[in-house]
Amino acid sequence: MDILIINGPNLNLLGKREKSIYGEKSFEDYLCELQQRYAQHHITYYQSNIEGELIGKIQEAGFSCDGIVLNAGAYTHTSIAIGDAIRAVPAPVIEVHISNIHAREEYRHTSMIAQRRGQSSDSDSTHTGSP
Repeated sequence: MDILIINGPNLNLLGKREKSIYGEKSFEDYLCELQQRYAQHHITYYQSNIEGELIGKIQEAGFSCDGIVLNAGAYTHTSIAIGDAIRAVPAPVIEVHISNIHAREEYRHTSMIAQRRGQSSDSDSTHTGSP
């Protein structure tokens, strides 16, 4: 399988930013672990702090890869456009987060992405595990 991981704003600072929330590992550390654990799959990675670039990558990859794993960062809670891009492509998209968004500030509890996909914003995102 060809899987693309797309990370949104500030995720390039993993391991450096708010370690009590996001942990000590860089995303490159996570990626190396994933590539070793799932060596039978081709896993690649893209990160941008810019909403339009994330949309462009979803549109590009959404017609050529087998699936997208998306952590849109703060855009999760604000971007209708990213949700629209997800609905426009045939590849399945899984929304993930490093922190538990439901245990954080109230404004982080709603996923505009899950709503645009026709999913419940309470049950559709996955917490991947740091603190």
